[in-house]
Amino acid sequence: MGIIEEYFSDLTEIQRERFKQLEPIYRDWNSKINLVSRKDIDKLMLHHVLHSLSIARVISFAKGTRVIDIGTGGGFPGIPLAILFPSVSFTLVDSIGKKVMVVQSVAETLSLDNVVAIKSRAEELKEKFDFAITRAVAPIPDLMRWMKGIVKPGGYNHLPNGLIALKGGDITQELAPYRKTLKKWKISNFFEDDYFKKKFIVYLPLYR
Repeated sequence: MGIIEEYFSDLTEIQRERFKQLEPIYRDWNSKINLVSRKDIDKLMLHHVLHSLSIARVISFAKGTRVIDIGTGGGFPGIPLAILFPSVSFTLVDSIGKKVMVVQSVAETLSLDNVVAIKSRAEELKEKFDFAITRAVAPIPDLMRWMKGIVKPGGYNHLPNGLIALKGGDITQELAPYRKTLKKWKISNFFEDDYFKKKFIVYLPLYR
């Protein structure tokens, strides 16, 4: 838990307690369902929780913002961000039922009433959101195509409504078609650990 407080020092007691509960909750679930690798479960707070929270370094979601987490897996980046932004609505979507069950259980255990977990493909949803967030789920062109149907234009955050993706490695070619509209941040500018050296946050506004 210490590493979260190191970078986010103004947490409330409820937020601290929720972050503290994440590791034992996920360790328990990981012993039943393989959500993350054994190596990664020992680095859960760094590799999954802090990585998810890097999004908060580029946007502080306004109250009432509606966010969809596409391909949430075990609940990342959605669950950590839902703890950090309790007045923001998060819909966590995955096509694998077991993972959705885990996310629902984690949200209930932590009393996160701003989280809804749905078994679905993102492109099949009828609801509209302000932002789509995701972590290494699909190439940017696929994410942009899915986003067009579920993210509404406009918005009232300091970034216009759009896609925020956590990506890693060499993504130059993947981003080439969008270089005029995208914003990209090195996560290593926010967090010092070597794990983040080749990890990025990519933002693309909605366009139609």
